[in-house]
Amino acid sequence: MTHVPIHGIEALTAFAIDSIRNAGQAAMESFGKGKRQVKFDEGLVTKAELQISQCFRNAIDKHYPDHRMFTNRALNTEYTHDSKRYLWIFDPIDGVDNYQAGIPIWGMSLALLENFWPVFGAFYMPATGDLFHARAGGEAFWGDKRIQMADDRAIDDESLMFIFSRFHQHYDFRFPGKVRNLGCTGAHLCYVAMGRADTAITANESFQDLAATRMIVEAAGGRLYKTCGEKFYLNDYLNGERIEEHLLVAVPGNCKAIVNCLDKRH
Repeated sequence: MTHVPIHGIEALTAFAIDSIRNAGQAAMESFGKGKRQVKFDEGLVTKAELQISQCFRNAIDKHYPDHRMFTNRALNTEYTHDSKRYLWIFDPIDGVDNYQAGIPIWGMSLALLENFWPVFGAFYMPATGDLFHARAGGEAFWGDKRIQMADDRAIDDESLMFIFSRFHQHYDFRFPGKVRNLGCTGAHLCYVAMGRADTAITANESFQDLAATRMIVEAAGGRLYKTCGEKFYLNDYLNGERIEEHLLVAVPGNCKAIVNCLDKRH
């Protein structure tokens, strides 16, 4: 009997969560095994990324062979009713420096789009077991616990901002609270989504990097903005090119206060 893929949201969500957990197991095989005599073991990371990506590719080929996977090549963006309307966006390692060095703050992301509209996003941190996920237009979760950003929490000296490497080369800022860089953008955004931090500033990202965590942030009540305060639209970067803009992640009620803390260097 021919296997007919089930395309209901429950089946697709269950497949996504199972697949990202399985890919996480594959990732753990090389975690922390970078060469100690070098600062960054590019060979180990490249091999691991290929292995992890192939693990997910095998799952797609088995369960949803007609679905597409995102690449940096140009996409056919025409609307369709067949199975090719589904597009998976998988990022095998977010936080590669931490991964090869054995620091547990790294993860992988998986997003599903239907005719280029967001459906589901997940970010999984295999070394800690943390799984963040959300359906577009629904609620955001950390495991089975609902997470939500607080829109009425003022920015003060107890606030926490996550930043990117070399942030201080680009900005003079007057943020009154604490500033940290954990080395993993996906973790930064998910920690903001669950209320452990108030905002994050990102740089050098792409559609692939943000497709899943964008959904988690939005389901938790936040948004992605340009650092000038304008709204940012991720689908403008479906072609895979790097996003030149630095991005700010926050609840709408705090966006202006955070922008006012930033002075971009020229």
